[in-house]
Amino acid sequence: MKKLIINADDFGYSKAVSYGILDSHKAGILTSTTMMMNTEATEHAVNLAKETPTLGIGVHLVLTFGKPLLNTHRSIVDENGNFRKLSYYESPGFFINNEEVFHEWDAQIKKFLFSGLVPTHLDSHHHINSFGELYKVYFKLAEKYNLPVRKNVDSELIKKYGIRTTDSFETEYSEVLDKVETINELFEKNDSIEVMTHPSYLDKFLLENSSFTYLRLEETEFLTDKERTEKFKKSKQFKLVNFGDL
Repeated sequence: MKKLIINADDFGYSKAVSYGILDSHKAGILTSTTMMMNTEATEHAVNLAKETPTLGIGVHLVLTFGKPLLNTHRSIVDENGNFRKLSYYESPGFFINNEEVFHEWDAQIKKFLFSGLVPTHLDSHHHINSFGELYKVYFKLAEKYNLPVRKNVDSELIKKYGIRTTDSFETEYSEVLDKVETINELFEKNDSIEVMTHPSYLDKFLLENSSFTYLRLEETEFLTDKERTEKFKKSKQFKLVNFGDL
């Protein structure tokens, strides 16, 4: 049977984000999420994860938000010790030390493992793994921990490294998941699909630190729509799964 993964980014960004993701899983069609390991709400997210074994949880590798777990970096932090902003990586010819990225992301994965959780896969905040040659670090860690990854880099590169992933990666959740018929059309050419989402509720931290706020509420409502949930869970064309089922 075809496999559909509906993943929520940013688990652990704030408590409201984590609660929105949790409800989208328990009362809706969300099957998977990825956790940020460098926030004040990470521990809260870990506790929620342990209480929800049916939710597949991977690591949301961070390089553009908050502070790193390690304090030895030079090229990937600003003068205040915070991660550089996304805009730095959007500039042509940006420079960073990939060894620093490897050690930092490795530390984030190890923190996840030390929490007692088992990761299902890897992806990254702001798709930073697709910038420059950061995909090499991304794949190296996927190989080290034998984990699937999000398919947001060139398919030929993923094949070259022999990393597991889905056949397709979709970013426009409202178009792809609007009707069962739409996703069935995509499955005519693919056996496995990941759809990216960002469900959430609102809290002070999210409102003060992100420009992506109220639209997250719409995603939570979309993913927990009763009629859609019933149709997707009863589908005989595809099965709702997480990356652990690939």
